[in-house]
This record gives sequence, structure tokens and C-alpha cells, in this order.
Amino acid sequence: MEAFSQGCSSLPLGKPKHTSVAFLKTHKTGSSTVQNILFRFAEQNNLTVALPVPACGHLFCYPQPFSGHFVHPHTTPPDVLTSHTRLNVGEMRRLMPNGTLYVTILREPAAMFESLFSYYNQECQSFRRVANGSLEEFLRQPQLYYRAKEKDSMFARNTVTFDLGGDKDRTPGDAEYARSFAARTEDVFSLVMIAEHFDESLVLLRRLLHWEPEDVLYLKLNMRTDESRLRLQGALPAQIRAWNWLDAALYDHFNASLWRQLERLGLACVEREVRLMRKARDWLVRECFGEATPLLRSAAQIRNKDLRPWQPSSKVAIVGYDLPVNGSGHTGGGSGGQGGGRGEVQEEEEEEGD
Repeated sequence: MEAFSQGCSSLPLGKPKHTSVAFLKTHKTGSSTVQNILFRFAEQNNLTVALPVPACGHLFCYPQPFSGHFVHPHTTPPDVLTSHTRLNVGEMRRLMPNGTLYVTILREPAAMFESLFSYYNQECQSFRRVANGSLEEFLRQPQLYYRAKEKDSMFARNTVTFDLGGDKDRTPGDAEYARSFAARTEDVFSLVMIAEHFDESLVLLRRLLHWEPEDVLYLKLNMRTDESRLRLQGALPAQIRAWNWLDAALYDHFNASLWRQLERLGLACVEREVRLMRKARDWLVRECFGEATPLLRSAAQIRNKDLRPWQPSSKVAIVGYDLPVNGSGHTGGGSGGQGGGRGEVQEEEEEEGD
């Protein structure tokens, strides 16, 4: 870990780690990875994490806008907020400490929508109407299947825009709304991570929070098999971006913003830190599994039930890992059934998955 501070712009000496973080967890963007990193940091540093009241399930009563009433009183006042919710800035600021930093993550809209369609194919009514569960057919005439007023319609159009508190059904081409919404989002969030540049985003995140490199290590988990993925070819990516035009505008805006921040830090510095981070992750894999590339297994093949990935439907196969049995006869693992060591688990399907 000492190598991270050598020859690269270092963090301010003596500055304490930032411990008040609100992470707006978006859907199918890699957000569970960030959430797990925050959970582990909170556990290691004895911080309080806001958790939902039982009536809300494991989400803050999503898709309702966030309210402090959704937070279990035993988890207040919180240091960290990171479960799924719809952004309500005023309510979050009333709940969280002064000086809380706000972070979220976006993913390329075509890849994200393919994942949404795959995961919620049997839950979202707009998707269930499509014959044979065909994404191509949905995109051919989405207005035939989509119902804006249905409770689960946010999974079928501009999902990230909805999660961030925006109008998912804004008239396409309203450039002024797109610009103002991006500006409002930028005012709230100190960092908008990008799933396609996840490790580079972690470089910025750890500098923002003044954390150590080991605080942001993770392993990949919850990957779809190749057979469960649809290859987006021909006109499909453009059709997805046109249907999710606000999500596309947000992604383009914040992807460009991310690279401006990385350039200010120094791309050579960033590349070096990413390489070191990946080497540390390889070390973590060997610590957990005893091998450089552990075998991917189906849920039925994983002995530890806590490590079995959720299977959204019979049409989508999610694979994971089985930790080796230790001397006591138990499989290894960190808190909450996640991977051992100081690293965390990247749920690639929210990516790639959630």
C-alpha cells in the first residue's frame, strides 16, 4: 500500500478520513459495489448507517421520494446513507450531518437498459407486455408497451433520471430541461462516478473522502453468463439512447466531467494508481480463494447459502464464487456474507447489476 503514495500526487498530510457520505444508489450501474465499500468502511470505523424501516423493505420505500420517516430510528443520526431511494435533497440534508458529501454513479445507457430489461423482464409491466420478452420488439414501438403512470414504469424509461429526482417523461428534445437538470445534479453531488471507468472513479472517490487505497478494494461477483446477455448490435444502442434520451444526456455530461477531473489530477498518476489497485485486488483474490482466477459457479453449486447470487428469473443465470473451506470446516467470508479480507465485492451485473 505504501506504493500508492510514491511518485503520485498524494492526499493532504494529517487530514482525517471523511466519514459522512450519502450515496444515491442507482439501478444497474455498479452501485452495489460502492454500497458494499461504504458498508465495510462504516463497519470498520464504527459508523452509523441509515437503514430503512421494516415497512420499506430493504429500500427506502422506493420509488417514493426519500423521507426521513423511512429511516429506522435505531439508525439515526446516520453517518452513511446508501440504500436505494429516490433523491429528495431537502429531506436528505435534514437527516445527514453538515458537511456530508453526496456521491452517485451512472452507466452507459444502452448497456444499463439491456440489464434493466433482462432483470425486470418479469416484474416491470411495460416489459411483460412484450411478446417473447424481446428487447428488439420493445424498442421497435415502446409507446405501445410503456405506461408512464404504472408504479414500476421507472424501470422502462430514463431510470437514472427518475432516481435522481427528475422527470422521466419529459418531452424528448427539451434541451433546456436536460441542461438545467444536469446542472442541478452537479450542484448536489461532489462526485458522479462512471461504471465504465469504475477504477478511475474510485481514484477520485478515495481522494474526495481522504481514504486509504485498501478502503476501496473490491472483488467481482454476480455476473451474468454470456447466454443471459443480449449483444447490442446494429440500431439497438441508438434506439435505447433515443428512448432514454435524458439518461443519455446525463451520462454524456458526467462522463466528460469525470475525465476533466482525472486530467486535472494527472492521467499518468491515475493510470499508475489503477494499476496498483488492480495488483492489490489480485492479491486479495489469492488471499480469499488461494488462486489467481477462481472458478465461476452457478448458485446451486455454491455451498455457502449467504454467497449464492440472486436469480431474477429462469431466463437469467447469475454466477458467483464459493469461498474455500477453512480449518474449522466453515467457508470463509467477511461480514454479511461478502468476500473476505479488506476488499469488497463488485456486483458486475449492476455494473452490471444490483
